[in-house]
Amino acid sequence: MLLHLGAVKGGLGALMLRRVCLLSRHAHSYSQSVEHQPIKKVMVANRGEIAIRVFRACTELGIRTVAVYSEQDTGQMHRQKADEAYLIGKGLPPVSAYLHIPDIIRVAKENNVDAIHPGYGFLSERSDFAQACADAGVRFIGPSPEVVRKMGDKVEARALAIQAGVPVVPGTDGPITSLKEAEDFAKTYDFPIIFKAAYGGGGRGMRVVRNYEELEENYNRAYSEALAAFGNGALFVEKFIDKPRHIEVQILGDKYGNVIHLYERDCSIQRRHQKVVEIAPAAHLDPHLRDRLTKDSVNLAKQVGYENAGTVEFLVDKNGKHYFIEVNSRLQVEHTVTEEITDVDLVHAQLRICEGRSLPELGLKQDKIRINGSAIQCRVTTEDPARGFQPDTGRLEVFRSGEGMGIRLDSASAFQGALISPHYDSLLVKVISSGKDLPTAATKMNRALAEFRIRGVKVGLGLSHAPNLQKNELLFICLILYVCCFLNCQMSHLMVNGPATPIPVKAKPSDTDPVIPTVPIGEPPLGFRDVLLKEGPEGFARAVRQHKGLLLMDTTFRDAHQSLLATRVRTHDLKKIAPFVAHNFNNLFSLENWGGATFDVAMRFLWECPWRRLQELRALMPNVPFQMLLRGANAVGYTNYPDNAVFKFCEVAKENGMDVFRVFDSLNYLPNMLLGMEAAGSAGGVVEAAISYTGDVSDPMRQKYSLEYYTQLAEELVKAGTHILAIKDMAGLLKPEASKILIGTLRDRFPEVPIHVHTHDTAGAGVAAMLACAEAGADIIDVAVDSMAGMTSQPSMGAVVACTKGTELDTGISLEKVFDYSEYWEVARGLYAPFDCTATMKSGNADVYENEIPGGQYTNLHFQAHSMGLGNKFKEVKKAYAEANKILGDLIKVTPSSKIVGDLAQFMVQNSLTREKVEERADELSFPLSVVEFLQGHIGIPHGGFPEAFRSKVLKSLPRIEGRPGASLPPMDFQALESGLKAAHGSDITTEDVMSAAMYPKVFQEFKEFTATFGPVDCLNTRLFLEGPKIAEEFQVELEKGKTLHIKALALGDLNKAGQREVFFELNGQLRSVLVKDTQAMKEMHFHPKALKDVIGQVGAPMPGKVVEVKVKQGQKVEKGQPLCVLSAMKMETVVNSPMDGIIVKLHVNPDSTLEGDDLIMEITAEQ
Repeated sequence: MLLHLGAVKGGLGALMLRRVCLLSRHAHSYSQSVEHQPIKKVMVANRGEIAIRVFRACTELGIRTVAVYSEQDTGQMHRQKADEAYLIGKGLPPVSAYLHIPDIIRVAKENNVDAIHPGYGFLSERSDFAQACADAGVRFIGPSPEVVRKMGDKVEARALAIQAGVPVVPGTDGPITSLKEAEDFAKTYDFPIIFKAAYGGGGRGMRVVRNYEELEENYNRAYSEALAAFGNGALFVEKFIDKPRHIEVQILGDKYGNVIHLYERDCSIQRRHQKVVEIAPAAHLDPHLRDRLTKDSVNLAKQVGYENAGTVEFLVDKNGKHYFIEVNSRLQVEHTVTEEITDVDLVHAQLRICEGRSLPELGLKQDKIRINGSAIQCRVTTEDPARGFQPDTGRLEVFRSGEGMGIRLDSASAFQGALISPHYDSLLVKVISSGKDLPTAATKMNRALAEFRIRGVKVGLGLSHAPNLQKNELLFICLILYVCCFLNCQMSHLMVNGPATPIPVKAKPSDTDPVIPTVPIGEPPLGFRDVLLKEGPEGFARAVRQHKGLLLMDTTFRDAHQSLLATRVRTHDLKKIAPFVAHNFNNLFSLENWGGATFDVAMRFLWECPWRRLQELRALMPNVPFQMLLRGANAVGYTNYPDNAVFKFCEVAKENGMDVFRVFDSLNYLPNMLLGMEAAGSAGGVVEAAISYTGDVSDPMRQKYSLEYYTQLAEELVKAGTHILAIKDMAGLLKPEASKILIGTLRDRFPEVPIHVHTHDTAGAGVAAMLACAEAGADIIDVAVDSMAGMTSQPSMGAVVACTKGTELDTGISLEKVFDYSEYWEVARGLYAPFDCTATMKSGNADVYENEIPGGQYTNLHFQAHSMGLGNKFKEVKKAYAEANKILGDLIKVTPSSKIVGDLAQFMVQNSLTREKVEERADELSFPLSVVEFLQGHIGIPHGGFPEAFRSKVLKSLPRIEGRPGASLPPMDFQALESGLKAAHGSDITTEDVMSAAMYPKVFQEFKEFTATFGPVDCLNTRLFLEGPKIAEEFQVELEKGKTLHIKALALGDLNKAGQREVFFELNGQLRSVLVKDTQAMKEMHFHPKALKDVIGQVGAPMPGKVVEVKVKQGQKVEKGQPLCVLSAMKMETVVNSPMDGIIVKLHVNPDSTLEGDDLIMEITAEQ
């Protein structure tokens, strides 16, 4: 009677009276009034890891166990861990099943359950559930129903705390019943305020409101979440204390009035008001504050007659003042860290207390409880960091945990093959580390989390680093493991859908990998780059000019494969041969390996970062200067950029290892060239101004591009300060005689300036022309290794080395090493057979002297003609190219001007137009956009001006650009660009990424989307990258030095109803499978449309889930940030807001619609 009275009234006086009476009249009444009743069978009215935690404790104590499960949880592990398992809530929604008290009680009664453990969440803090257990004669493992009611009612708990003298945060006296009460509270105490569920915790129904505009929406969301999670939407309101420490005290009470504390836990690291990392004991907590916290907790528990396990939670502000916030009358998720530092099994204690044992009987006396070391708990959750940590679902294809000394794992669904449901909490596994102190525990946690390997869903790992002992703060890193099996996903995609990069011909990549020639051990010998680093660009230029013999630039790493293999050579194959080049070709003038078309193609087709290519090659070849192609004011793009973008690009390129900048303009337009030269020079690079060559200076009949034209242009470039003067013969038009005339004249005019000549061997006269240039005074000529030379590529390195050997032009390069180098590329070239120009073009052609098609473009046009079935009409294409060139005024033809001529030529062939017809009908034809923009002046002004009659007919009233196109562009805002990229792709955006996006916004976006799906694929060998593995093929993938995967492709499954095929692999001896959408099959099947990420008005689902509410109607006008609809997943509601101002043109969902991530919700268009 007195015990009941004390529990009901909770008054301090009543408790004192009870103790006096018991001590004076019934010294042994505890043992007489409370009978010890052993528990034989326990049901856990919960799921997941907490159910398994309780089952394990029961098994250790010899107690039989019963699990309950919903229809959606038939495959959950907690079913299998119990001795018996029963379905509850048939036909009910997933969460409602675990909230259905009558069904749970029915199962308990039918199966002779003695006691029910509520776990945490669901019904754990519902007094009506505790009462239902008591009414059914089943013990509730927790406090009495009355105490659960008092503590579960946050408002009454707050009143009890005030009564006990415990400081509290200002808040409402009772649950609020309307939005107006919240408004009145905010007016009194000001913002920020916080809504809290009156009958539950765990972050559900909790919303911070920082201004009036957010109040109504957050009130509705908090109410809805609380109702869904706890069956009661009642809320109360408190003043929100910004950036406090969240400290909670673990208590235990028995049926005899004994209450002890087991010290505190620091739960300050939270996301969306849910704890992520918990630490015990709290670091740097003042001992006096610890005493106050534990004393207040015990006093409050004794005042209400608390029994079993519970937690008293406090906020501690920056001044060290503590405020009571709530009591959780249940076991907490983070109880584990308390167990680790006190050696007290809290679940054992709960069970024994429920049986009627006293704390002293269990050896639990306050003076015996000691802190032993430190412990940390991190929650591994299935959340997608790229979507603001929205819950992710799917199947765990791989699960390998971190273990070892000092590590404890509490989990339920953490095993290979487990299905992660969208219906429940996203917790996958709890990782608990313990050690003699916090740094030791943190070190063990770091190590354990680093060992985790999870594939199939996105995962967030909370990772604690050791605290800064000087600043009383804990550093927290949220380590994200993107746990798609990237390599398997990419290879599976290839096996199902074919190559991700377009394949122009049907040829297959070779099965043979090239053999890397022997490379000496140690650092490579000194080279010309060492001269550059020591003496700077001017000293480097002097050294080049003073060099005895002919210097070579090797184009194999860029222009050679651009011309022969459609620019498709991957960094993977370049890196293999790079050390050999560094050791054996250290006397090269430079290696051309970057810029031009290789920049965008790397991202567009090879799915690799061009900057990383530069960085990796620089590390492997520190002694050879690198040269890049810079398109003047166009940088590495095909359009105009603001001046500061060109300057910034050169600066970043130089920082990443670029040395020589070959600056050119496709029209030899001097203002564009001067900007590029200034940008390269200000970055600290070697400036090599390149004059693009066309025509024939040896032909007196061709006067537009005469010797005088070239010498005058060279004069301007030398005057502007170029370190090296280059002739860029893109089409291979330099004949030996013209070479002697041009180079001889330039050498006489500029005796101190190094001269560099670049050509292509399309006509087959490249070696002769380059030797003529060398004899006329050129210091450097361009070559490619033999197996990558000839045709539309550069002249043969081996031929030049052999022809100059023993002469004044001797290159000093070993012919034997050239042969070894060539052998590697001969085999490597076979890997790129689908792109090899020899698939359609068997030789060069001297007709290039007539049509003047640049080398790389010649190859591309040949491919295009054959792919369109016009192979027999290639002669017509070449003839049309020459005619198009004349229509446009006889241009310098280098990218992008060469593309303009090519576009017009194809337009003429497709429409059967002659030059005369084009000029006659120019005012009525719809010309390619590139032609129109050229005539407007978008790429500059050609030598001799535009063909004005033709221009006027085409442009009519269209605007024209006068002067340098980029001069009128506003500066690029790199900070804003970086912020936008980080918002879209995460915080790991680098300066190099910003420059990639500045040059090619759409290409970079697609590249990031690909890598987010498939990860980095540069570790795959080229055949696997292009076509994927064959069934039963075994292969190895080296992730990094010392880390190699052994993979075997096993089988390709049939098409399922979702339009997917399952691809089976064996990875390091373990069976893996990946579901891949069959893109061809899905075209014939109906699926919910996906939102296009690059269309701002297409609103996609940020996570899988169910539509709870649609807040707008079709045709409605909305503002940016306005709530559109509400999604619910894993008991969490997310408001989807409008990304723009506009009008709803189409709704694709209804309430109760079930969505996958990125499913299209609605379409918004800008208001006209």
